Amino acid sequence: MQATPPRALTIAGSDSGGGAGLQADLRTFFANGVHGMSAVTAVTVQNSVGVSDVSEIPPSVVAAQIRAVATDIGVDAAKTGMLATTEIIMAIVAACDEVGIGTSVPLVVDPVAASMHGDQLLRDEALEAYRTELLPRATLVTPNLDEVRLLVGIDVTNADEQRQAAKELHALGARWVLVKGGHMHHDPTCTDLLYDGNDFTELTGPRYDTKHTHGGGDTLAASITASLAKGTSVPDAVAHGKRFIERSVQASYPLGAGVGPVSPLWVLDD
Repeated sequence: MQATPPRALTIAGSDSGGGAGLQADLRTFFANGVHGMSAVTAVTVQNSVGVSDVSEIPPSVVAAQIRAVATDIGVDAAKTGMLATTEIIMAIVAACDEVGIGTSVPLVVDPVAASMHGDQLLRDEALEAYRTELLPRATLVTPNLDEVRLLVGIDVTNADEQRQAAKELHALGARWVLVKGGHMHHDPTCTDLLYDGNDFTELTGPRYDTKHTHGGGDTLAASITASLAKGTSVPDAVAHGKRFIERSVQASYPLGAGVGPVSPLWVLDD
């Protein structure tokens, strides 16, 4: 009988266009040799052009999904994506506390607040729940620069501001912080900054000239989560995720009338 693979859970919204959200997470888990499970938080009406509608799942149902898989199949690492409301966040926090996610089980928090088209995916009042309830339970938080501005009020335009943002996010309780630099478009390279409260690690890679990057943040966080599910350390998991997303962006493709998705369609052999 074949051994059970590592198990990863995504707690996220559904993207009907298949490029981001839990669809991207599950594709990435599979590409990394990990069994993927999901707790759906919201259903978006979405295509390559944008998000036209969102229907939130009842918080009790979101929490029940987490408990169902954790108490039967088990979870080796988990990530969050689109959480939408304070009530959903609080239900997730309660369920995760019950099953050890965020304590004995690593939790990656990708603070999804808006789509790449600028469509808001998080209610304003939910930001405080992110700061006070979710981030203190995070093994790693992976904001882009727009999400940094929402969470700590810093408009990052250079490396010094990126470091200050990492410090302020860490002060909110996350054990590790990865401030992504992809939105600093003036730089021909892309530098993400990892911080553990003491040391900074810069992860620099090429910036690709493509608009087909839908689902890139989800794919990065999911590949890190997959590595953590295998027992990898946070710095090694982040380095793996950085390599994985670079290759996924290289393989991105057009889809529909707007932007296309990244393509996490292989297992990295490293």
